[in-house]
Amino acid sequence: MPWSRHSFLAVRFACLTLAGAVGFAARAAEDLADESGIPGAAARAQSGPAMWAVERISETELVRTAPAGNGAGPLWCYGAPLVLRAGERVYASVLETGEGIPPLSNCRWQLWSGDDAGWKLLHSEESFREREPCPIVLFGDGAVLLSANPSTEPPGTQYGPCLPEILAFAPPAHDVPPRREAPAWTGQPAFTDHSYRGIAADRELRELLLLHIDAETSEQMVSHRDASGIWHARDGIRFPIRAAYPQAALRDGAAHVLAIGDIVEPNAEWRALKKEVTGSEWDYVFRRLFYAFTPDLAEHPFGSPLEVDSVEATGGHILNLDLYIDGRGEAHVLYLKRPHVHAFLRDRFFPGEPMTASLEYAVVRAGEIVARRTLGRHPPVAGMLDPVYARFHVLPGERLLVVAAGHLAGPDGAVRFVNVLLDPSRERGEPLCVLPLTEPFRLFFTASPRSGSPPSAVLDLFGTGSDGALLRHAALRILEPGVACAK
Repeated sequence: MPWSRHSFLAVRFACLTLAGAVGFAARAAEDLADESGIPGAAARAQSGPAMWAVERISETELVRTAPAGNGAGPLWCYGAPLVLRAGERVYASVLETGEGIPPLSNCRWQLWSGDDAGWKLLHSEESFREREPCPIVLFGDGAVLLSANPSTEPPGTQYGPCLPEILAFAPPAHDVPPRREAPAWTGQPAFTDHSYRGIAADRELRELLLLHIDAETSEQMVSHRDASGIWHARDGIRFPIRAAYPQAALRDGAAHVLAIGDIVEPNAEWRALKKEVTGSEWDYVFRRLFYAFTPDLAEHPFGSPLEVDSVEATGGHILNLDLYIDGRGEAHVLYLKRPHVHAFLRDRFFPGEPMTASLEYAVVRAGEIVARRTLGRHPPVAGMLDPVYARFHVLPGERLLVVAAGHLAGPDGAVRFVNVLLDPSRERGEPLCVLPLTEPFRLFFTASPRSGSPPSAVLDLFGTGSDGALLRHAALRILEPGVACAK
């Protein structure tokens, strides 16, 4: 098996602290608290960035992946979780390509486990019948559940039917074959190898929310596993346009979904120019970000989706990054926004407008957006990150942080690609610290409460760096502000 490991256990570094790099005018405490609804936001805005420190626990090269030629990849399901943490143990779902097997469904899932003793392969499917990565979630008793979407057709079938299933791995060792479960669906949906699926777990109530797109109607179909283990078909979600790559969350019976519009370029003039310049027939665009919610998945269907943001008017691009539901039921949304994608399109139709990008954070309360903040910008602003990617991380006590990747100017003026911690409750996005990694991640997952992973002082990063084929994992311990790293 083509994998290698180099762990740096108990190697500890203090973060590069950027507090005070740029001054900012703090809002009045009561104004900020009223606008954001985030516990402690006003106090943190007044006090300014605190000293943060992070210890690197381990950094591991897990497995090298091979190209499948099927339009997906090992991190393709970026809305659905691929890494979990249960105490001292970490789980990761890996997509393995079958040598010599024709696409599209020419891969299989692998379930890996890691702890202080290292990483090992726990299970893998026998046959290569998957196109996409297979997300995993966690229950409070330690059970790991994996979402699979195996093809029912011969190898080489493209856009053929698939049969979604859930594989439940029993704790504590997860070393026996999984129990296979069949979710329930409304009607007769057309499920194919392009599932665009999402999954969420309520770890304490032992409930699951599973989403699969209907290939014919573009409706996000909804299946619900209740606390007794029974699957129920729920009404689907109809977004204004086809929406995919969903982040799903389930907490105390309420269900939340964040999804990005995914359609063929609707502007004929723009489509013609892009084909002329690039020569590509493929022209899907991702411009409208939607949020859908039901206060009680068992009793009520999802309400009409809220459009969180859009760059439709300028032909831009939005990347939905993460979703977190706090104890009051408020939805915290993270996304990357680019009003313009192609300079040639900008030059023709929007001359003189800048090419910009921004890391955006929003809070949704009772179906309304009650706060917005920009946490990073391109072109870069002094003291802020020039963002590429980001995720949420939740500390004990439900303190919400953002883990972001991008370019940052250090104290010496040199610009480096780094991973940083950000506090989304602050008015400006000055990094709290730079993470002490031998190589920063560019695309990554975190062990999220959406997946059933509990809030933790340990930050897990699973993804890729400069080598997009090499899957890596890092574990870092986040210390309270003002606490020094151990020597």
